[in-house]
Amino acid sequence: MGKNKLVRFEELKEFDHVFQPPFEEVFRKDFSLKGKWKEQVFGNRHPLVLELGCGKGEYTLGLARKYPEKNFLGVDIKGARIWKGAKTAKEEALGNVAFLRTRIDFLRSFFGRDEVDEIWITFPDPQSKTRRRKKRLPGALFLNTYRSFLVDGAKVHLKTDNHELYLDTLDLLRWNALEILEYSEDVYGSGVSGDASEIQTYYEKRFLTEGKRINYLCFRLPAEIEIQEPAHEDK
Repeated sequence: MGKNKLVRFEELKEFDHVFQPPFEEVFRKDFSLKGKWKEQVFGNRHPLVLELGCGKGEYTLGLARKYPEKNFLGVDIKGARIWKGAKTAKEEALGNVAFLRTRIDFLRSFFGRDEVDEIWITFPDPQSKTRRRKKRLPGALFLNTYRSFLVDGAKVHLKTDNHELYLDTLDLLRWNALEILEYSEDVYGSGVSGDASEIQTYYEKRFLTEGKRINYLCFRLPAEIEIQEPAHEDK
């Protein structure tokens, strides 16, 4: 492990807005802040928005600056990436920003029913191999996980450079008759406005320089409807 990473990991331990519970504390157990993030971390009852796979936290930070009346929590397993966003939040004194270092698989351990108001999934691993598709963050498995703690009908956003992931997710939404609020195969070429085009991640900027199109989906996720993978996925 490089010296810089070691320094960053040590600095992360000193940030009071970064949470890194050990495996044994959350595996099949409830984290101490479950159901209490708004009051105990942010000191209010404002809406809580998650960025899953947040990387350096560009969306977490960008949205927090734009919406001071909301709370934002970036979630990622990579501590070296979270460090950048956490350090920026501290330097800018963004009191509505926090970061959680954990696996997405463990989210049920961290959030209680109706605790989260919105989710952003920014440039996730497309898990292109057939045997790995069930692990996609906008797939049925994880959408059903999100249902356990999202308010009913909460917005879920997906931004990706992977066209296959975009199309498969769109197919999944239509199969389950979910309400699609906005979708585009080319965010910057189709006139999409607002948060989807005004904030860019580190990787997104790189993808754009490579000539890739950025795909975007925004939909509502009902709390009481179990999401199913399209039947043709099994063929």
